[in-house]
Amino acid sequence: MSIRIKLLLSYTGMLLISLLVFAMTASLFTIAATGDVHSLRDFYKVHYQLNPLTEQEESIFLELKYLAKNEPDRLQDQQLLKDFDFKLKTVRAGLYVRRESGRIYQSYTFNQPELGRHLPPYDLNNNQIRSTFNIGERFYAYAKYDFPYSDGQKGSVFVIRERSPFGEVTRKLLPAFVISLAGIIVIFNALLFRWITRSVVKPLDRLRHSAEHIQRGNLQFSLEPNTKDEIGQLNAAFENMRKRLQESVQLRLEDEANRKELISNISHDLRTPITNIKGYIEGIRDGVADTPEKMNKYVNIIYSKAVDLDKLVDELFLYSKLDLKQVPFTLVAVDIVDFLDDCIEEQRYVLEEKGVVIGWAHRPIPPVNVFADLEKIKRTVLNIIGNAQNYMDKEHKNIHISVHPEREWVTVEISDNGTGIPQEALPHIFERFYRAEASRNSSTGGSGLGLAIASQIIEGHGGRIWVESEVGVGTRVFFTLRRTTYEGGEGRHGRQHSDY
Repeated sequence: MSIRIKLLLSYTGMLLISLLVFAMTASLFTIAATGDVHSLRDFYKVHYQLNPLTEQEESIFLELKYLAKNEPDRLQDQQLLKDFDFKLKTVRAGLYVRRESGRIYQSYTFNQPELGRHLPPYDLNNNQIRSTFNIGERFYAYAKYDFPYSDGQKGSVFVIRERSPFGEVTRKLLPAFVISLAGIIVIFNALLFRWITRSVVKPLDRLRHSAEHIQRGNLQFSLEPNTKDEIGQLNAAFENMRKRLQESVQLRLEDEANRKELISNISHDLRTPITNIKGYIEGIRDGVADTPEKMNKYVNIIYSKAVDLDKLVDELFLYSKLDLKQVPFTLVAVDIVDFLDDCIEEQRYVLEEKGVVIGWAHRPIPPVNVFADLEKIKRTVLNIIGNAQNYMDKEHKNIHISVHPEREWVTVEISDNGTGIPQEALPHIFERFYRAEASRNSSTGGSGLGLAIASQIIEGHGGRIWVESEVGVGTRVFFTLRRTTYEGGEGRHGRQHSDY
């Protein structure tokens, strides 16, 4: 059963219950207005038949009417009239008898001196024998019969009952009020059903259509929430899910493109040394290396290419493990200044052979302690330095290292005066296999994994890495490490930090 049908049935049930409750309330209201439970049955029957009397009063009135027709003079017998009046009193009504010469009998039930003046005139044709009248704020209903006495004078007999004017107004206005209120309830429920349908069913239909779009693989649509209620929150959550799913699909497509590019780059970078190795081996096999000097040269080149190939595979394996978060980090408290001193000394002589001078731009005097995985941070520093020395184009080649301590972080800066990096290439230099020059010539650059590995290592330390560069001036690489509260000197090896 659909929600629309359920809502329709529920509102129909509410409507019927409302009408039933209202009918019961109207019945109790009528009983309260008339003051007689038995009169409820005759309340509107009396109204439409213009019968203002109850059954008991009507029976007594018919007896009096019979006497008026057959024995009119008996209606002057005071004792007889008192007997009839007593019967009427038991049903809360009264008797009034008149003739042209004056009043014959008036019940003391009403205690209304002006009653005679407000009675209708004689009508021997008795065209209207039942009606109502009021005296001031008091309201009366009556049944009368006009007749001639034996001496020819006109006479009238009245059976009168005092009624509540509120009850009479209720009797006249209640039907219209009931019909109006029932109509209002019906219209209100219809409008409420339409409003609920528009605010609940239609948004759910939109959600269903959106789910069908997603099922068909179409994520190029928008489901903006129109309200802030639960349905609006559901729409917002569904829209967020669609955006996340679209981002996931986009990311999957990008990963697929990156995977294809990665395979292409790996194939290229592996094919180059393998091709060189094959070429030199073929040269040896074909007898090109016909002297010991040539043979030695060919073997050295083959060995060099094999080392490059092994290094590439090693870097690729390391990057893959870092990317998959499969490399554990053992962080220790270490003085980063002493650590960088070691790195500078280790690289100094290797770089001097290539005409590159490495040193401090400004060496901090006090110890600057950080949490670091020594092996991986050393790999980061060496990768940055190696990348810098590959792009030197000036006569005096310089690499400088600086440390900038802050309250919670320490920033390490490694700058060079190389060729610089174009601005459009800066956002991509930490991507795997990316090189600023498109030829992927290994003589002008490494594997393309060095800075990508450095980025993964720094992120594993909880820090960040970035680059500032100007073409023709040089490049500055920055990375941050978290400081420690450790200020002691436990040597270059540091100490294990138990919180990591």
